[in-house]
Amino acid sequence: MIEFDKNHWAVILGGSSGFGLATAQKLARHGMNILVVHRDRRGAMARIEHGFDVIRSSGVRFEALNLDALSADGRAQTLAHLAAAMGEHGKVRLLLHSIAFGNLKPIAPSTADTRGEDAVAKLAAALGVEASALQQAVSDLLAQGVGALHTLQAAHYGDALMDEEDMARTIYAMGTSLLSWVQDLHRLGLFAADARVLGMTSEGNTTAWKGYAAVAAAKVALESVSRAIAVEFAPFGIRSNIIQAGVTPTPALKLIPGSAGMQAVAERRNPFHRTTTPEAVADFIALMCLDEAAWVNGALLRVDGGEHIAPL
Repeated sequence: MIEFDKNHWAVILGGSSGFGLATAQKLARHGMNILVVHRDRRGAMARIEHGFDVIRSSGVRFEALNLDALSADGRAQTLAHLAAAMGEHGKVRLLLHSIAFGNLKPIAPSTADTRGEDAVAKLAAALGVEASALQQAVSDLLAQGVGALHTLQAAHYGDALMDEEDMARTIYAMGTSLLSWVQDLHRLGLFAADARVLGMTSEGNTTAWKGYAAVAAAKVALESVSRAIAVEFAPFGIRSNIIQAGVTPTPALKLIPGSAGMQAVAERRNPFHRTTTPEAVADFIALMCLDEAAWVNGALLRVDGGEHIAPL
């Protein structure tokens, strides 16, 4: 059974849902102290606190800060709070970058794609029902998780196009901000002698999905920064790696237009015929925090059940 050092902490950036929350809960169950940084509205806090209560019930020390992890001031506040909470003997074993804050806008104007609407109209005519009623049924079933119907509904991206500010902010938020956190944690002497840095990427690092250009650029930047950390911070005992999870139904995924289709394709493609779960990824992250994983450094590690190697 995994049992972490009682003086070790995990700092999780973006820990109120998805991979971050699942990881916090997993590590807490095995004795690691947790500091979560998140940015959420007051109306969402009842749901979020329920997830945090699971961490608290594990009996570890737990801190949650609702602030801007992407600002220098927010980072400084967090690290000051962390140093005080850890005390003299506490050290950061894990820094997990799981921030999902980016612009999902196309880079070129949309062109009309009526194939889904045409198919619905033909199917409605064959069944003798109203096309609008059939389209509503398709929408309702997609919302219920029947993703195989995704080809009957077009993804809507809006008219706004990606601009330079959108791109730059996304690349920093979901990519290069990792370096700022690593540098400051190291400068303040908060890392453990054997520390782990992990970031989250996706298949968008090599696949061009419409509306995903900025996030894809951020993921590639994150991977590059992680490799640089792996080399330049290795003398200080810091190992840096990137995890590429399979398509996972998280709040962040639902924000992507056409996400129901992405999930449906992943379910068909995956050798296990299901999508990845946050808990499966959290299990792997816990393994990466073990002493035995110390020789893994500078890698991109796929946690997807074989999704990336399987044909559709």
